Amino acid sequence: MTVDLADPALYARGDPHAVWRALRRADPVHWQPGTGGPGFWSVVRYEDVQRVLSDHTRFTSERGTLLNLLGRGDPAGGRQLAVTDPPRHDRMRAPLHRALKPRSVQAHTGVIRDGIRALLPGRDRPEFDLAAVCGLLPLTVLGPLLSLPEADRPHLVRLALMSAAEEDPAVQLPQGPAATLHRAHRELFAYFADLVRERRRRPRGDLVDVLLAMEVDGVRLTPGEVLSNCYSLLLGAGVTLAHVPTAAVAELSRDGGYEAWAADPGLLAGGVEEALRWASPAGHFMRHARHDTVLAGVPVAAGDAVVAWLGAANRDPAVFAGPDVFDPARSGNRHLAFGAGPHYCVGAGIARVTLRLFFAELFARYASLRLAGEPVRARSTFLSGYLQMPVRAGFRGRGKEQR
Repeated sequence: MTVDLADPALYARGDPHAVWRALRRADPVHWQPGTGGPGFWSVVRYEDVQRVLSDHTRFTSERGTLLNLLGRGDPAGGRQLAVTDPPRHDRMRAPLHRALKPRSVQAHTGVIRDGIRALLPGRDRPEFDLAAVCGLLPLTVLGPLLSLPEADRPHLVRLALMSAAEEDPAVQLPQGPAATLHRAHRELFAYFADLVRERRRRPRGDLVDVLLAMEVDGVRLTPGEVLSNCYSLLLGAGVTLAHVPTAAVAELSRDGGYEAWAADPGLLAGGVEEALRWASPAGHFMRHARHDTVLAGVPVAAGDAVVAWLGAANRDPAVFAGPDVFDPARSGNRHLAFGAGPHYCVGAGIARVTLRLFFAELFARYASLRLAGEPVRARSTFLSGYLQMPVRAGFRGRGKEQR
């Protein structure tokens, strides 16, 4: 099968699942030749994706985890949580995991709920861009945890998007994708450098302070490592979480599924898991083979890049019955939207709490949501979601829908 899985246009044009279905059947460990750079392997079956992400003894994260770093390496390898292998990874992860447990941020729940309510348009705006609303959702959560000023959050969201979708026309600079990526990295690191300096003078008991106090093998993180991990926290939440609600609404608004889900409070938690499976907002994670190995019967040479496509794994019919149906009542939902293995998303618990709060408020305010125009997908190999989604809302009130 001839297809360029590294081409962001493939994902901007629409649903890549037809391609992934064909690969699952005929070429589940697929070699993608390089075009002016190195090639890479792609895995699209649930079992293989889980194996690649879980087995750090065979597949390392330290040479970069995203395709836009293929062939260049990641300068943060071994210093940033997302691109550090065990055992150092485990010692870096532990304090962040404690700080990000749902009960650890319980004090922020009221602020997060109020932030969500403020994001959702009222009756004076029955038509709005749901993608723009959801774009601010992640920092409604991460903002209080990092003590980020509200005025700074929209710009930080844009910079994070430039880092993850540098070829998308909505954020790409006239100088091109490389310049976009460079500008985003430069501005984000400068922002966090100022934030860290301020936090050294006046601690706030937030995640920045957790990083400043972190010791690995008895040694504090260097200033560069603190900045790199601030960046990682922003990117991990700032550009992915937003695409779960939009993916769900895009599907359910077509056939009355939104109303059915909203009408049954017992489906809230399970529906959130299904939305995560359906959206798979982090499209892929990359690893490199540490040594010559075999993956599902296919020889993989030492140093080869292997890209695990989470969206493909989450529609694997070997694991999910009716994988192409959005079913809020689905049980035993073992999706890989948060990854697998050592790098399973450190903020997964907070993400789940946030999404439950968001959908609860969405259902409480809107009796219906309908697409009011054609949604626009992100032009990105990593970011799976929509950057524009015009909708028309039917509001609740006096026991009936108010249009």
